[in-house]
Amino acid sequence: MILKVLKKIGSRIYSYLSIFIFLLIWQIVSISGIVNQVFLPSFTTVIKELIRLIGTGELLGHISISLFRSLTGFFLGLAVAIPLGLMIGWFKRFERFIDPLIQTFRNLSVLSILPVFVLLFGIGEVSKIAVVFWGVLWAVIINTIAGVKNVDPLIIKGARSMGITNKDLFLKVIFPGALPSIFTGIRISATTSILVLIGAEMLGASKGLGYALYFYQANFKTPAMYAVILIMAALGVSINYILTAIEKRTFIWKEDVQK
Repeated sequence: MILKVLKKIGSRIYSYLSIFIFLLIWQIVSISGIVNQVFLPSFTTVIKELIRLIGTGELLGHISISLFRSLTGFFLGLAVAIPLGLMIGWFKRFERFIDPLIQTFRNLSVLSILPVFVLLFGIGEVSKIAVVFWGVLWAVIINTIAGVKNVDPLIIKGARSMGITNKDLFLKVIFPGALPSIFTGIRISATTSILVLIGAEMLGASKGLGYALYFYQANFKTPAMYAVILIMAALGVSINYILTAIEKRTFIWKEDVQK
């Protein structure tokens, strides 16, 4: 029992060893003078600045506004992308009609159309949420379409042989079978929603993590700038781990099948 616990702890430590080595190299490179600390402050200096910014509440305000914008755009995107992807994957004639437009839009850089959103919605909250909404759409749509198309044909034939209606076939066979692929798109879009928002906030905002990153860089507050970058990385990793945990619990049957 003890050996099993130690083995599990060792495995967990090994999983994070690369991060520890990276941070150690960062610290050594900075304090040794290989890179000027004006441009690359030590990791410990950045952590101290991060604690100070959190303590003053300065950073928490930026985090809260960015999360609000990101989550709002994210869930609005899901509300549109999942039904649309299901329709495109299920109705072949609709797919032939809409696919050229989908392929055109999904290959547009999100930030390249930010000026369009600013013109349409102004420089307030709506334009930031719209950018996130746009960035979320495409990965979810594409993965939803793929999920519908990749449902095992033998299962579909078996269901049809038992006289299932098209409505029940979709609700009880196609949609459940497509869920793992849909969730993959959600995971991709969750991280994208934060990254896209940061870029939008850097280009035009007075609050948020993107604004804070640009402000600290422009005013040569490099420890604070790196502190914001650490927060952004932590948010992205946390969201990914949360969604991965939800996916494992929701689709536990996938592990059983693979075994």
